[in-house]
Amino acid sequence: MTRRVVLVVLAVATLLLPTSGACAEERGATFETSGVRIWYEVTGGGPGTPLVLANGGPGFDHAYLHAGAFVRLGEGRPVVFYDQRGNGRSSPLAPGQPCGLAEQIADLEALRAHLGYERIDLLGHSWGGYLVMAYAARHPERIAHLVIVDSAAPKIQDTVFLFEKIYPEVTASEAKKAFAVELGDPEAIAADLDEYFSMLFYDARHLEAFRERARREGFRYTQAVNRAVWSDLQRFDLNPELGQFRFPALVVTGRYDFNVAPSVAWAIHRAIPGSELAVFEKSGHLPQVEEEDAFVARLSTFLSKPAQP
Repeated sequence: MTRRVVLVVLAVATLLLPTSGACAEERGATFETSGVRIWYEVTGGGPGTPLVLANGGPGFDHAYLHAGAFVRLGEGRPVVFYDQRGNGRSSPLAPGQPCGLAEQIADLEALRAHLGYERIDLLGHSWGGYLVMAYAARHPERIAHLVIVDSAAPKIQDTVFLFEKIYPEVTASEAKKAFAVELGDPEAIAADLDEYFSMLFYDARHLEAFRERARREGFRYTQAVNRAVWSDLQRFDLNPELGQFRFPALVVTGRYDFNVAPSVAWAIHRAIPGSELAVFEKSGHLPQVEEEDAFVARLSTFLSKPAQP
């Protein structure tokens, strides 16, 4: 698998269109940490433990998560969306500004502290799943419940990608764009990511609805962040950390996730003592979209369980 494809496969694809009119930017807020400005939005409300969401990428904003499942999970609890360092509505990276795993962990911790939350329920999707495992290893005392959704492997090189096996014609088409994508050509990147987009869903109806939302809302992608984070991840192995987790953990996968094979979720589940595994049988990489009702019900049940003291 070429470096270009690997740089993309952990991300949720975008059509790279501009945002249209008033959107979450007007409802959100920002704070400063370590020389960057981080954008966030708190939705929902109530007495429940705050649920903080780490989106996929690296290099994407939070917008693709800003949909039904996580709106519904905000009934009775705050739900926090944020744009990771250098992405979306957060400030662009300055020349030479670091953007590795350590910075991503520190930004997430700074967000928690800024909001004044003693403990959080933390959910990460795709690359965000890797990020929340890393955060939990560094700050276990801050975790009430951990949810890991269609995540990359704890050792990034162990992530199992199935696109070439299932969609050989699409990956061949992507390969033809490799040079232009590496050069940063916006049209080539948009076309490449749209093809990637087509491989994420079990049901084509959900794909088209998701594509329409991308066109309408303008999901954002920052190639420089993707490259910086992906390069840094090559030196880490979180596997020894997972066995030390003592908080409730739920590992989620779509049965037909060709972006990250379900075998990866199974291995994560086996590595975390006492963790639960949820397999969504009619989903690809985004079970929160394809099986929204079942996803909300499963997470609501899990998040209602007592946290470790």
